[in-house]
Amino acid sequence: MTHETPRAGDLLVRIGGIVFAVGAVATLITFAPLFLGTQRFPAIAYFVCMLMGVGFALAAAGVLRSAAQQRRQTTSAL
Repeated sequence: MTHETPRAGDLLVRIGGIVFAVGAVATLITFAPLFLGTQRFPAIAYFVCMLMGVGFALAAAGVLRSAAQQRRQTTSAL
């Protein structure tokens, strides 16, 4: 456990990581029928795979928000 104060984009990065992980698991699950020779999943399963991109975008927005806050703190200290 750290004693750092949370920054502006930390929550976005965490949420983005979770959403990305859900999309990655969905991608692995939708590829399973290709290797197992079973029936394809419905189209909604393929839309859940797109959460990987959404999670990546959320995490990137969190990183950019955190960098902007750090830049503002640095310029105000000078």
